[in-house]
Amino acid sequence: MSETINTKVLVVGGGPGGYVAAIRCGQLGLDTVLVEADKLGGTCLIRGCIPSKAVIHSAGYFETMTRAASAKGLHGIKLASPPALDMAELVSWKETVVKKLNTGVGALLKRAKVKVVPGWGTFTDAKTCKVGDTTIVAEHVILACGSKAVELPFLPFGGKVISSTEALDLTALPKTLVVVGAGYIGLELGIAFRKLGAEVTVVEALDRILPLYDAELVAPVAKWLKTNGVTVHLSAKAKGHDANGLVVEMADGTTQTLPADNILVTVGRKPAAEGWGREAMALDMDGRFVKVDDQCRTSMKNVWAVGDLVGEPMLEHKAATQGEMVAEIIAGKKRSFRPASIPAVCFTEPEIVSAGLLPSEAGSDAIVAVFPFAANGRSLSMDSGEGFVRVVAAKADHRVLGIQAVGAHVAELSGEFSHALEMGALLEDVAGTIHVHPTLSEAYHEAALRALGHAIHI
Repeated sequence: MSETINTKVLVVGGGPGGYVAAIRCGQLGLDTVLVEADKLGGTCLIRGCIPSKAVIHSAGYFETMTRAASAKGLHGIKLASPPALDMAELVSWKETVVKKLNTGVGALLKRAKVKVVPGWGTFTDAKTCKVGDTTIVAEHVILACGSKAVELPFLPFGGKVISSTEALDLTALPKTLVVVGAGYIGLELGIAFRKLGAEVTVVEALDRILPLYDAELVAPVAKWLKTNGVTVHLSAKAKGHDANGLVVEMADGTTQTLPADNILVTVGRKPAAEGWGREAMALDMDGRFVKVDDQCRTSMKNVWAVGDLVGEPMLEHKAATQGEMVAEIIAGKKRSFRPASIPAVCFTEPEIVSAGLLPSEAGSDAIVAVFPFAANGRSLSMDSGEGFVRVVAAKADHRVLGIQAVGAHVAELSGEFSHALEMGALLEDVAGTIHVHPTLSEAYHEAALRALGHAIHI
């Protein structure tokens, strides 16, 4: 039976941009409907950030136990035999984490009195959306359609060629895994599979891994790859695959076939801008993205777009922030999206975090100071000592312009880095803040002190 729903706000997409927008709309007393064709939570929760971190976490346990089972043992701990991997059980555990969060999102939407309509939404005009036999007419529309993995025409997904989605659902560990693309997704998963025991090879068309970061930040990751037997082919181009594996044109012009049980293609993501009636909405585009202003308004009145659909960086925390902002603007509040920085984390081994400007972006009128984790007690007590914290500040007024770190568990420093930039902190502000001992954050404090010319522990 057909049904028509009239609502103040229609949100399309149940990922972080969409469900956060819907919850905030509900909290503000706006009648809200959310349409989602898959599970609530979107790519990040269901098939991206959360499940990958669960697998990465488990892979770390497996690697530690493997080291403890070696002849030397680990810090006086010795296991009688190496650990055994049940990949299906690992994936099952990962799904319990996903299910818990998915259920939580549903409960939060219900508490906010958001009506969830399951199914694929298609717009017939800018304010009318059909989901099966249901027609939804809205005063405001928030588009949060997300993104999807880029597929190479000569390596279509299917069979042994997989995206990150399929990689996180493998119930048997591939003996040989070839990763196409040395960005953060490819290296995060490639490192995890290496820790679990797979033979991993990485193929990258550019002349370096993790091209969004500078060589100094990337060096510890490159060192880990080399030390742990991950083969990396740079300036190499995938050409296709056959029964034996991936066909690659190497940097010297020769062609090789790299053996592979699975070929993981991680060459980027693209906005999911097709298939839901964008053309019927008459939206302006900015290249492949939906064009928006600093309030996430599109070219159509009362149609808004957030998250991966509107541009880089394609990060959960950007989408969620934009979704919350749009809800508040619809409710009459004055907001705009002008963050001082959008921090990014790469969960490789070791982890990388970057907020604000890199030294190359800050230019010659900047102070750059580095403090190594080799001089940080907490890092050494975790059997690490690899990496550093780096602070970039303006020479003229000591305003902090950027903060980066590479090392074990540095992702947890990202909030402090972002907060300093958003508050317009000076080097003196960071240096004058008492940091707890023993923590990794002391390295950040010392980097600020070093920028001022008086680090204590180096």
